[in-house]
Amino acid sequence: MLMGPKGGPGGCWCMLWRLRAKDYDTAGPEGRRQGMRAAFDGSIPPGLLAYDDETPVGWCSLAPRSAFPRLETSRVLKPVDDADVWSITCFFIAKSHRRTGMTVKLLEAAADFVAGQGGAILEGYPVDPGRKDYPSAYAWVGLADAFRKAGFEEVARRSDTRPIMRRVLSAG
Repeated sequence: MLMGPKGGPGGCWCMLWRLRAKDYDTAGPEGRRQGMRAAFDGSIPPGLLAYDDETPVGWCSLAPRSAFPRLETSRVLKPVDDADVWSITCFFIAKSHRRTGMTVKLLEAAADFVAGQGGAILEGYPVDPGRKDYPSAYAWVGLADAFRKAGFEEVARRSDTRPIMRRVLSAG
């Protein structure tokens, strides 16, 4: 199991962006776990898993931006424009695979997946801390450098450390 019984740090279950703030708090860890389980019942999986042989070692949460209502109300991460985008909102990488380029591999796989779904733009909201020793535990949204390595470009920055980055997948 990649995330363990708590579903990642703080029992998030990658539901932070998928729920409005009050709903996230009300749901609690068990409600968030059930919410993620329900997301897997949809026609589009709520994210991608990376494997090392048969062992899951990485995860990224992605979906059309409309699946993440909390992004709509964020002062820093609100929409840049009216483009129809898919969003990558978080990552979970096994300790054994951190600092190995796993985030870049997941970003590239996400771009391939979204393009296969007919998506034209993939967007992410990484942290850009401006220092190399940034603790990986706080980089759950990804690091801007990994996004750059995967072909993403910054399209907005409303905070010193939180760029909005995009990769155009097609002329769509």
